[in-house]
Amino acid sequence: MGVWDYMKRERAKFDVLGRIDDERLKRGWTEYQLAVNSDITQSTISTWRKRELQPNIASIEKICTGFGITLSQFFLQDSSLNQILNKEEKEILDLWHKLSPSQRKALTAMLNSFLEICD
Repeated sequence: MGVWDYMKRERAKFDVLGRIDDERLKRGWTEYQLAVNSDITQSTISTWRKRELQPNIASIEKICTGFGITLSQFFLQDSSLNQILNKEEKEILDLWHKLSPSQRKALTAMLNSFLEICD
């Protein structure tokens, strides 16, 4: 396969920018809130959208950290997730996604304290 064959390759069918928007909107976040929570400038995020650019993997990792999800969860199709989680787990995960990073940290500390009491 020559160099030109690689350049003609079909683009990936996974819509990274669409997935970022889905996760952002699911949380009720603005683009600015996504930028703050992900430690990426809002202008960078806007440029991806305007120029239809794909963020690099390091940026996707930062966004996942902001969302409180792993890269695997980011790329996991919803139908696969529905097979793994029960109704209560999905509800908790949906609520988790709506929290800010500081709220997640506080909730994690609270849950850990509950577990320490039970031991």
